[in-house]
Amino acid sequence: MAKRYLILLGFFLFAFTPMQAVKAESVSKVEGWYGTTEDIFGDIVFPTLDKKIEKEYGLNLSWQWKRIVGISYNENHSYDVDIKIQVSSERNEPLDYVDDQVKLRISPSCNSEKLNQLKCNHGFKIEILDYKHLSQ
Repeated sequence: MAKRYLILLGFFLFAFTPMQAVKAESVSKVEGWYGTTEDIFGDIVFPTLDKKIEKEYGLNLSWQWKRIVGISYNENHSYDVDIKIQVSSERNEPLDYVDDQVKLRISPSCNSEKLNQLKCNHGFKIEILDYKHLSQ
């Protein structure tokens, strides 16, 4: 009976003990700016999304990022991210947006020895897997 409790206690200690310790330095050179994780993520994928939206709608448009719909991890150390956006072009009435959903594959660089180099052998890249027009 005591053996079961020790195993259970060991499991809880293992589950709730942090596995990594990271020391982060805070450098605040920009004052008055607040950035979220989605802001940083948006800045990374913006050029790829912007090119695709220009191909879909033309040059005279504006679009805005709405939200991340879903994220899934792939075995080759890449992520599939579904993003919902709103696009307004000259073909639409002013302030009339259409909803679109974009599926991106984001592949971080595999330059770490800690990663399985057989499954992860790519550099940093972002590719568009699917583009859906949700509203017509």
